Amino acid sequence: MRILLTNDDGVDAEGLAALERIARALSDDVWTVAPQEEQSGKGRGITLTEPLRVNRLGERKFAVTGTPTDCVVLAFNGLLPGKPDLVLSGVNRGHNVGEDCSYSGTVGGALQGMAFGVRSIALSQSLERFHDEVTAHWETAETYAPPIISRLLAQTWEPGVIMNLNFPARPPEEVTEVEVTTQGFRKVGEMHAVRRTDMRGRDYYWMAFRGEKQDHAPGTDLRAMDEGRISVTPLHIDLTHMSSVHELKKVLGGAPPKAVAG
Repeated sequence: MRILLTNDDGVDAEGLAALERIARALSDDVWTVAPQEEQSGKGRGITLTEPLRVNRLGERKFAVTGTPTDCVVLAFNGLLPGKPDLVLSGVNRGHNVGEDCSYSGTVGGALQGMAFGVRSIALSQSLERFHDEVTAHWETAETYAPPIISRLLAQTWEPGVIMNLNFPARPPEEVTEVEVTTQGFRKVGEMHAVRRTDMRGRDYYWMAFRGEKQDHAPGTDLRAMDEGRISVTPLHIDLTHMSSVHELKKVLGGAPPKAVAG
């Protein structure tokens, strides 16, 4: 089984090293194509207005001056000797749950693998708090990811689906359960902009997470992280809200409405 690895934390990230160890527990045909620099929050961003550079770091390892999506596209278009059988994206430093999934580069890399018709999995390791001094429990992802992935690959997946794995901020011995979850949503937006002033008196803005404690609905990926369970969420790229489609057809079906005279 040929496995392609990518991430959004960059080619030198600890999580990518953990992912390489996870992949080697599953196969000896492992290839890495990852961003040269951190690309967190880039979602499915793709580079269209400037060239991409590729640096070969080893026989089966490449760094790309672009996004996770760029990395997967290049991997499928010549960097690998053939199409991979599985794409693994991560292991992200910090969980990707709830609305995080819509802008996560980790999830974006997996979605691009899915777009090429290959089963793809995003992996993330939750943190007690997001700070440079906090060390992630990479050993938790490394302990449980290989057997979970093996079980997932033994199943039939619906077309257009990726699997989003999130591991709680606990050591392996404190994790007692795997839960198949739905994507949750926070009550208020986590993202906000902090305004600061530079040395020349000009305002600039820094995007940040509020990190406010909330109660999350049972059965969601957010609740699983809160309570220390491994979360496995099947995601797909179709953003259509079907109940709204049915309601809108009642008022907008058929010939287009004429403008009302003012």
